[in-house]
Amino acid sequence: MTRPVFAAVLCIGVSAMAVPALAQTVPAPAEPVPAPAQSAPAPAEPASAPAETATAAEMSPEQIAAFNQAVADFTAAQQLQQAGNNAGAIAKYEGALPAIRTAVKIQPNNADYTKFLANALYATAAAQASVQNFDAFISLYKEAVPLWRGIVDVNPTDATSRNILAGMLVQLGNQALSTQDKAAAGTYYTEATALARKSVAAAPADPVNKNLLLSALIGLSQTNTDKAVMDEVLAMGKKMLADGSIDAVNKPSIEIMTGAKG
Repeated sequence: MTRPVFAAVLCIGVSAMAVPALAQTVPAPAEPVPAPAQSAPAPAEPASAPAETATAAEMSPEQIAAFNQAVADFTAAQQLQQAGNNAGAIAKYEGALPAIRTAVKIQPNNADYTKFLANALYATAAAQASVQNFDAFISLYKEAVPLWRGIVDVNPTDATSRNILAGMLVQLGNQALSTQDKAAAGTYYTEATALARKSVAAAPADPVNKNLLLSALIGLSQTNTDKAVMDEVLAMGKKMLADGSIDAVNKPSIEIMTGAKG
């Protein structure tokens, strides 16, 4: 089986986006990916006063110490990732993840811990994509997506989290489509499209939102025969080509689909 190659996963402050496979082809290799611009919880919080919170009371001293070390490792990993040292970042992220997973397992309703794990998985996946380790990248995304769904459900107006989730779903759709699993791909793209439509509705002129929606629609058009989807892709793609708002990831597919590149 040919290993899928994924388009660049952009740091969200922007969004995680990729162009789906067009006619079962795959996008260009990933560029190095910066770490998400979201910080870890303060290391002292779980350990500073163990008797004062349910989370600290339920965590052993060893688990608290491990969590605090995980926060430090996550911070170091982000610095390495921003400097382009993805291998070093991966080592730090992987060292941090077990303690963060443990904290979430002990206190699943702790929103700070859950969001920290979601961010750590997302950042680790970005680093893995940058070193072309796509099996790990997809595995991390699959673990992270349910956490991000929960974050978006609780904060439905948080455009950043919504776009992160939509972009991850597009990537998972790409992977499923590359293995000819159109049913799974269609499910991912459908969910991504609904999320991206909300972002476009909230900020119609934002090119990041428009490109995220376009990437989801391109994928969706490859998994079903609904003419309305293809019509929307072509109309939106032509308009974005004309006004220059299309990004470098979506542009090649739209040029082919619209006949703009011959």
